[in-house]
Amino acid sequence: MGKTIRFGVSLDSDLLEKFDKLCDEKSYQTRSEAIRDLIRNMLVEKEWDEADGQMAGTLSLVYDHHQSGLSQRLTELQHDSHDLIMSTLHVHLDHDNCLEVMVLKGDGKQIKELAHRLISTKGVKHGKLGLTTTGEELV
Repeated sequence: MGKTIRFGVSLDSDLLEKFDKLCDEKSYQTRSEAIRDLIRNMLVEKEWDEADGQMAGTLSLVYDHHQSGLSQRLTELQHDSHDLIMSTLHVHLDHDNCLEVMVLKGDGKQIKELAHRLISTKGVKHGKLGLTTTGEELV
């Protein structure tokens, strides 16, 4: 971690008022910590956009397990990408619907491709990929 640098920021008073309110709602003790988080989030989003290098994330799928062959197809796709999947959690939401959550780590492009394949599988009702950083590039 580098040394701390102080710098000034010019903002419209209305924008600052909204920012201060948000900081209070999110329980930030200082504006500086909120600004650091905003910068980190922008850096992580840049990593996502570039999808180059190591990424981590979660993929959530909701599907009807009664759909013929769906569970088997999803399992096959996961086994084909076992090197990207660190862990899975399977939850029975009700009699028909299941939630499957996968923790992923690996090449960003490969993670996105896997997510697209799983989400687009016939019978998947909803899927959501949430990417984050491995933290290696953040300070």
